[in-house]
Amino acid sequence: MSGQFRDLAAGGVPIRRLTAADLAGCVELAADRGWPPERNKWRLLFAVGEAYGVDDPAGGLAAMVVLTRYSRGLAAVGTMVVASRFGRRGLGRRLMSYLLGQAGPAVVYLAANTSSYGRRLYQSLGFQSIDTVTRHAGRFAPRPDAGLPGSVRCASMSDREPMAALDRKVFGADRRRVLTELFGFAERVLVAEDGQGALAGFAAAWRNESDLVIGPLVAADPAVARTLITAVAAEENGSVRIDIRGDHLDLATWATARGLVPCGSATLMVHGGNLPGERDKLFAPVSGATG
Repeated sequence: MSGQFRDLAAGGVPIRRLTAADLAGCVELAADRGWPPERNKWRLLFAVGEAYGVDDPAGGLAAMVVLTRYSRGLAAVGTMVVASRFGRRGLGRRLMSYLLGQAGPAVVYLAANTSSYGRRLYQSLGFQSIDTVTRHAGRFAPRPDAGLPGSVRCASMSDREPMAALDRKVFGADRRRVLTELFGFAERVLVAEDGQGALAGFAAAWRNESDLVIGPLVAADPAVARTLITAVAAEENGSVRIDIRGDHLDLATWATARGLVPCGSATLMVHGGNLPGERDKLFAPVSGATG
């Protein structure tokens, strides 16, 4: 084991680009760390991002991570996993250093489990904490007397360009590839319009294990965000999940009062500069791994 480990940490075993054929290996690696399978999430990550990994000479993957590029100036890092048998010995640092090299001059961000060893690793590589993201999940209980301001409807093909334009303004980068993938991946994509018929926000909902995950959620203001969540979640019989940024405390309080209770948090971290865009209008990410 020690000889194999030295090869992995020192670079004797190369880092390679993973393919769809490695999906099962990623699920197995995640299970080694006690993560749920989340096969839908892995499929999305492989569709929109670049997965890199290190093979275990004994079989399977020793470590993996995903880089999702949104432009030359912005990229997200997600699902950095090192097998427990190789933990805390330098393999994660090697993989993250490689990924930062791949990202080049881009601002890179990630969501790290608040108490994880990984967060300390990211800090040592120059990442800075800027916010928190709290997972809320449960059975949504809408208020029967709560009106829904504005107009909400299912998104159509003609909405793609307006959605991409709004998302680019809010996110500070072109995420057209992710939005296009969501139309085929999500169970529901809704848009909200203001009184003049202009796009005021949008939300997608996709299935991850037993949860219906709401994300992304982009909205002009908290009222539009609440309207979209209600429209997406009100008819769902099972568990609904949304990851709400810490600077949207009012929305988090509202969600909790309707049955979506806090059940985990992460630290939003950034490397190489400030996050671009009108971030106050980004209420929830697609996932912690993609932003």
